[in-house]
Amino acid sequence: MPILTEAGLWALLRHAGRWLANLRRAGRKRRLESRAALRAVIMAARRTRAYVRNLERQRTADPAIEADLAELWTTLGFRLQDIGLGSLAKRCDIKGREWADPAQLDPAFLARADVSLERMEQLARGLLAELET
Repeated sequence: MPILTEAGLWALLRHAGRWLANLRRAGRKRRLESRAALRAVIMAARRTRAYVRNLERQRTADPAIEADLAELWTTLGFRLQDIGLGSLAKRCDIKGREWADPAQLDPAFLARADVSLERMEQLARGLLAELET
């Protein structure tokens, strides 16, 4: 189970609050870009979950799909960084690195980074809900 410390949660909430305040002052184009990026995180989590479910059934990895997932998560990280969602962007970057080469990341680091697909989708959904209000 991923570990999210109270300090880490507080920092994430503070960052999200500042981002939302800035976004509310931003133009329509910026809000649309933010909405699209957050929806893309949700879609990426679901696509990844579907691959993982298939991988558990088939027991055969597909290097092409894993390369696509690494690229997808890394691109999302860049996109989120560009719109000012640094905390979620870092998580996406870590997820991209994990799909590119799982052996390069320490399991304890991954647990602390809190990059489970459920958590990523939950964060994106929460920000999206805030954006919609």
